[in-house]
Amino acid sequence: MKTKRYDDIFDKIIQQNKIYESVVLIEKGTGETIFSRACGGKDIDSPIIAASITKMFTAACIFVLIQQGYMTLNDNLLNFYEPAYLKGLHFYKGKDYSFNLKISDLLYQTSGLADIFEEGKNSIKKQAINSDTFVTFDKNIILTKEKEAHFPPNYKNKAHYADINYNILGDLIEKVTKCSLERVFEKYIFSKINMANTYLPVSEKEYIPMVYYGDKQLYRPQFIMCSKASGGCITSTRDLMLFIQAFFHGELFDKKILYSKPYRKLQLSMWPIYYGSGYMRIKMGGFSTSFLGQGDLIGHSGSTGSFAFYYPDKELFFAGDFNQMKYPALPIRFVMQLAMFMTRSDEASANCAGDCK
Repeated sequence: MKTKRYDDIFDKIIQQNKIYESVVLIEKGTGETIFSRACGGKDIDSPIIAASITKMFTAACIFVLIQQGYMTLNDNLLNFYEPAYLKGLHFYKGKDYSFNLKISDLLYQTSGLADIFEEGKNSIKKQAINSDTFVTFDKNIILTKEKEAHFPPNYKNKAHYADINYNILGDLIEKVTKCSLERVFEKYIFSKINMANTYLPVSEKEYIPMVYYGDKQLYRPQFIMCSKASGGCITSTRDLMLFIQAFFHGELFDKKILYSKPYRKLQLSMWPIYYGSGYMRIKMGGFSTSFLGQGDLIGHSGSTGSFAFYYPDKELFFAGDFNQMKYPALPIRFVMQLAMFMTRSDEASANCAGDCK
């Protein structure tokens, strides 16, 4: 009965949203598979674009480097960059806050920096939809300097999601380790938990999948390669499942750091998402008041339709992909529907058991 309902939710999403390729995997923390479906010739080992789930890879490496003494959350960016390079990066209401930026501001999305990927008439996202484009790290810095920040660093309870925060973290990882980001990912994550089908591409010789935007197929290898720490990884659903479990079970780093600071609510366009230590938090009551107090989903989604989430209250993990850029909120809505159904189903079973006593 439960499996049929999962199928119904999956089929409805596919039919209503121009989804041509998709895959989903649900597992318990014990590794037991609860549900698995795919369409469009995909399976759990098919290559998918991780997109912003890559930010969790970046965060994991930052945590490892903190534990190894390479840096601290309170380190100022001036410890790693020349003042002339940082100057003007964070400008808000006539004041330059660039020299106040800390690693924690980037990690928790509390820097206030503008998101050049989404913001503006000629945003990087709009450019990438129209044509393949490679934006260097230095160019990212220049473009961010051209936009006013949204608030001072670590201001009150504010957070603003911006790819530039994680692009800088990726650059810092390369600076302190003196290794390429792809080698650091491989050393601290991929080889450690046997993510055999995950990599950070650095050449078009490496396989980079196409992605849909509505009915249009996009092949954007240059854009994927330049996204690096904020969204450049290629992975598979099976590998995402390995990662999301390892991340929250403390297999990659001391998981205490995940809860060292409070979550912050992101900008209105990303409601009802909060942000923590490199991952999203979505309250189950965010979409329906009937689920207030039913816990949270934690993890990440990507602009290409990828997702990897953990539902701690039920010890359930969700991973997969819709390979569709036009509906970036779709993965979150889908996982929420599955989680809500599971909660209702468990409550109904408990009530039935109580009535039968």
